[in-house]
Amino acid sequence: MYILDTDVLTLLEEPKGYAARRLQARLASVPEDQVATTIISYEEQTRGWFALLAKAKTVAAQIAAYRRLNRHLDNYCGLTVLDFDDGAAVEFQRLKTMRLKVGTMDMKIGAIALALALSATLITRNLAHFRHFPNLNVEDWTA
Repeated sequence: MYILDTDVLTLLEEPKGYAARRLQARLASVPEDQVATTIISYEEQTRGWFALLAKAKTVAAQIAAYRRLNRHLDNYCGLTVLDFDDGAAVEFQRLKTMRLKVGTMDMKIGAIALALALSATLITRNLAHFRHFPNLNVEDWTA
């Protein structure tokens, strides 16, 4: 299974440049049922869209923000979204004891991937953070 990190999903929502084209090409070569994301990425992105909506001062800006929020929702409806469940919570607590210099949300995403199995690979552009996680398979499909 391939798990898409938040930064990769953001790139897919606004696909511009070589990195986006490379990512899209790699994803096209993988069966759809092997691609997922996490509820943590959904939370991170949705918070961002809600912040954009809160800042929209004009009706036109609100319409544009709601249009982007709707596109965001459509993107997630087409993906398997992995939960932060009991297994992920155990992994998260284990990772916290390791005192990794990684943010809480990245640690939760990593915990979800680790709770699945060693066969899961996290797809991210943020290799610097996720390489600190022992036994986590991580790749950058944009490079």
